Amino acid sequence: SEEIDRILPVVQAAASAGAVISVDTYKPEVARAALESGAAIINDISGGGNRDLMAAAAEAGAGVVLMHTVVEPKTQRWDESAYPEGITAHQISFFRERFSSLADIGIGPDQIVVDPGPDFGKTPRQTVDSLRGLPRLAGLGCPMMLAVSRKDFIGAINHRRPSERGPGTFAALAFGLESGGRLLRVHDVAGTRDFVQVWQALRGEAEVDPGLRIADEIRREPPRDQSV
Repeated sequence: SEEIDRILPVVQAAASAGAVISVDTYKPEVARAALESGAAIINDISGGGNRDLMAAAAEAGAGVVLMHTVVEPKTQRWDESAYPEGITAHQISFFRERFSSLADIGIGPDQIVVDPGPDFGKTPRQTVDSLRGLPRLAGLGCPMMLAVSRKDFIGAINHRRPSERGPGTFAALAFGLESGGRLLRVHDVAGTRDFVQVWQALRGEAEVDPGLRIADEIRREPPRDQSV
């Protein structure tokens, strides 16, 4: 398929360089091709309900990212009356049900990452409520992925286009990390690395050498060229 032809060269090149590859797909044939080419994780945005897709991961001994969603891939639904029991309670039940069905085909908790699915089948308020519930989701015992980068809930709160959602993304990442998130799915890798370095230093999770000084060449911006 076109999707397989597009991703396999990238997967093969990255795997040969020693990277751990996660492939975002809900198609079993794409998952199998990617896993055979060196991918190690399947990121399933359909929520783990496709048994053939999960069987492909199980056969390969791959990790899986389970995203919470109640809608089909590439569809949206904004329903303020959804999740009457509370979205976090709904997510906990959803993930526990998925854990049970995955255990039946040989995928254990040590292979699973959970993703609360910001924006997917959720209004901005429901997404915010979901993220506020991250400490409870952490109690499921699986690592949590924060896929909040440039999401619509940030744009709705800040009234910003995707390219302007960097500051809001970092705020969501900071909250998510403080709430138990462990994996970050982002667009701005370099900016996120800088953010995490400072965040870890402030929390005492990274050492700051007493002798550390800033280099003169980066202390200030260079003078502007006045001739232009």
